[in-house]
Amino acid sequence: MPTASLDSKTILDIDPWLEPDVPNIIHRHDLFRKWKDTIDEVEGGYDAFTKGYLKFGLNVGKNGEVVYREWAPNAKEATLIGDFNHWDRAANPMKKDPFGVWEVTIPPKAPGVCAIPHDSKLKISMVIPSGERIERLPAWITRVTQDLAVSPVYDARFWHPLRSTGTNSSIRDLHSRRAEFTTDILPRIRDLGYNTIQLMAVMEHAYYASFGYQVTSFFAASSRYGSPEDLKELIDTAHAMGITVLLDIVHSHASNNVLDGLNQFDGTDHLYFHEGGKGRHELWDSRLFNYGSHEVLRFLMSNLRFWMEEYRFDGFRFDGVTSMMYVHHGIGTGFSGGYHEYFGPAADLEAIVYLMLANDAMHTLYPFCITIAEDVSGMPLLCVPVSKGGVGFDYRLSMAIPDMWIKLLKHKRDDEWDLSNIVHTLTNRRYREKSIAYAESHDQALVGDKTLAFWLMDKEMYTNMSDLTEYTPVIARGIALHKMIRLLVHSLGGEGYLNFEGNEFGHPEWLDFPREGNCNSFHYARRQWNVVDDHLLRYRYLNEFDKAMNAAEDKYGWLAAEPAYVSLKHDVDKVIVYERAGVLFVFNFHPTQSFTDYRVGVQEPGEYHVVLTSDEKQFGGFDNVKLGGQYFTTPLEWNGRKNFLQACGFWLRELYSDF
Repeated sequence: MPTASLDSKTILDIDPWLEPDVPNIIHRHDLFRKWKDTIDEVEGGYDAFTKGYLKFGLNVGKNGEVVYREWAPNAKEATLIGDFNHWDRAANPMKKDPFGVWEVTIPPKAPGVCAIPHDSKLKISMVIPSGERIERLPAWITRVTQDLAVSPVYDARFWHPLRSTGTNSSIRDLHSRRAEFTTDILPRIRDLGYNTIQLMAVMEHAYYASFGYQVTSFFAASSRYGSPEDLKELIDTAHAMGITVLLDIVHSHASNNVLDGLNQFDGTDHLYFHEGGKGRHELWDSRLFNYGSHEVLRFLMSNLRFWMEEYRFDGFRFDGVTSMMYVHHGIGTGFSGGYHEYFGPAADLEAIVYLMLANDAMHTLYPFCITIAEDVSGMPLLCVPVSKGGVGFDYRLSMAIPDMWIKLLKHKRDDEWDLSNIVHTLTNRRYREKSIAYAESHDQALVGDKTLAFWLMDKEMYTNMSDLTEYTPVIARGIALHKMIRLLVHSLGGEGYLNFEGNEFGHPEWLDFPREGNCNSFHYARRQWNVVDDHLLRYRYLNEFDKAMNAAEDKYGWLAAEPAYVSLKHDVDKVIVYERAGVLFVFNFHPTQSFTDYRVGVQEPGEYHVVLTSDEKQFGGFDNVKLGGQYFTTPLEWNGRKNFLQACGFWLRELYSDF
């Protein structure tokens, strides 16, 4: 049955301001419909089309035979070589079909016994029209390893360990060795109250310091952190704890590497990528996919299915979505929010349609699947179902928020903070499109910048974070603001909250990966969990507050509620007041002024009680604001609300109450 068309009323019911762009939105949906109908008619639908990994690459049959298929239309000859045939280029020649797909079957040594040993090395060797012989790693390979003592180039491995034949919205952002992470870190995440983790740098990448964004082998889990079985155990363990696991998927670009990547795979410039300048990202020094190619769509959509099926991921955070959706890739472009920026000639329709297909397929095949877009542009309808004219994501990342905090801490004194701008940045999101807010990201925590805690307290973090030392103004301010920033972002910034590992306890140092600039050192490629476990150090206060903050959200559910109503953003008093999910939030960001009996507006009448305050002793506070108490409303309009109450005294702390 042909895919249903889109009408203008469906679009305008979502956003009337889109009226001038309705023809463009319908046009891109028509392109999506054409591709989906083609997939249905030619391939048998999403289910068959996204199982490309069961056809391409190396697959073991029920009798132990290995069937290898590779798309390389430019090649004139091809053969599979490796340890199993002593790298003999004449031993296992491949045959080419009319679509440029090469195939060879390696019969078993004996019934049920693969002729290719587990973990042995192999390559595809090809002769191209010029007569040159080129050798590449199989594009669909599921395991590659790197021996830097020999060469930086990866080796492809045949991964078939001990298998019987025939068997083939709060988030924590992480990057760690898998086995240690499973044992040591997953319990911390569970105990802090996070219900989702986002794994980064999983797909094998050429350069450690790229943080996983120069992918060479799209189906291979990075060997830097352990075996594929380690990753499966991590995910299984997380699921047993009730934790959802998302993969940071990189389909926005690919490594420029030739010998161990997809670049010039069959000797051409344009197999998986656009040829010429269109196929190159000038800032990232990487290759850009041709999303208008049938086989490229098969490769990428099968890649998504593979991670869901083979490893049991629950969804994806799509990297670099802004770069994908625009022909300018966001380079040198400042998005003002004007609708003219999104639907005109700057839009890369092939890439946008790919994202629509990817989201539609994953949500069709896996209704539980979660997809998140890393987008800085504010593209309207990004997080609206494809059937309604959207791109189909569930959430977008609110990337402007962590940038705002870093700029404030770098360039502004506390008394210069513009609360109106802070609130605007936290609430400036597309109506009815879900966002994930975060106070700190891995970008801020990398060398060249500082974590929030470092910007707040780096002058004294090595000398005054012990309870045995004086509680100095620098440390007191830093701990207070760190808690307030997190709660403000958590409760006001979106429908999900993302924490970068270590932010929950104010990690004292930056993050760095082995690279030439640090003599390939692993010293800063780790988190210092020992500082939060030391009961004499004040990091534990920040950690305990994170736990209490998540517990409060779990009880009151503000992330799932309608956006907050902000009744006050007072730039002189430095006070922010808002309500969300029946909870009243009051923040005082004034660097020196405390307040007593501060009048705040509230919509619902009744009796209010303090249920959480960062001023509690267990969070490193001074107990100036007491839990409990009785705060009664008065029926008089105040700051646009029907009632008011007198908030108790608070100083550089937030009051968080319920009724």
